[in-house]
Amino acid sequence: MKTYSAKISDVARKWYVLDATEAPLGQVASRVAGLLMGKGKSQFTHHIDCGDYVVVINAEQLVVTGNKINKKVYYRHSGYPGGLKARTLAESQAKDPTFAIMHAVRGMLPVNKLRDERLKRLKIYAGSEHPHEPQKPQRITFKDKV
Repeated sequence: MKTYSAKISDVARKWYVLDATEAPLGQVASRVAGLLMGKGKSQFTHHIDCGDYVVVINAEQLVVTGNKINKKVYYRHSGYPGGLKARTLAESQAKDPTFAIMHAVRGMLPVNKLRDERLKRLKIYAGSEHPHEPQKPQRITFKDKV
């Protein structure tokens, strides 16, 4: 029995729409990362990018559990002494509603040469409107198996 390895020409990409208000941030990011990698496909191959396009809507109404909205902190450093910057999730949501989802999904994707290409297929919108209706995206919920 031979092992199947997908080729780039064999990849057929679908479009999916997820609503960020249906589940907490971690579950949304986990589902999105799996769709971007193509983990649910039978042709999944680690070294070939066989994932799908994912559109996340309602990012400004993101759901988090507990007191994470005030206690979760995102750090960055300028590289200079004393250059540590910190921002809570609430401050990040006020400035850019798409940041938290992008940051969480990026952290769940494997660190390799395919990560940037996978992230380009992720489209995040603050409201419920998106310009990808011509692609006829399939709306999925968190109860659906894809």
